[in-house]
Amino acid sequence: MADTTPRDLIAEIMKETRIATLTYVDDAGRLVSTPMGTQDFEDPSTVWFITELDTDKVAAIRQRPAVNVAYASDTGWVSLAGNAVISEDRAKLEELWDPSVSAWMKGDAQTPNNGLIEVTADTAEYWESPGKAALLVQLVKGLVTDDKAQDEDDDSSGVVTL
Repeated sequence: MADTTPRDLIAEIMKETRIATLTYVDDAGRLVSTPMGTQDFEDPSTVWFITELDTDKVAAIRQRPAVNVAYASDTGWVSLAGNAVISEDRAKLEELWDPSVSAWMKGDAQTPNNGLIEVTADTAEYWESPGKAALLVQLVKGLVTDDKAQDEDDDSSGVVTL
């Protein structure tokens, strides 16, 4: 992906990932991770999730909005760091609601207990996958030689300020 910018690569990985992992801090100060389906993003700096509002996750995010969202695809991995807010914006919920959401949620976009988590990311760390064949070669190289599997100084990873 020589012509792809880091931001474009981040967006591609996010679009290819069906289920993201949202990590937040619970009431006891522990990190908790939960699978979430990304409903929308026009730019990697803002992502939306549909959720039920009466959950421990929502209560925790209201108290401690710092979150991480991780994405993984065949193209690579992305870790977004930022803050989340809980939204009850019915128009946005209606816009994002699709038939697949009904399989996981009770009611519809107008149900009072259904809402949104909006994550605004400050940074995105990414790692580009070398592809399956190249990855296998790197793993074997790391196992049978004294060389590490991948050079940490290459440009297949980085941090982007969003």
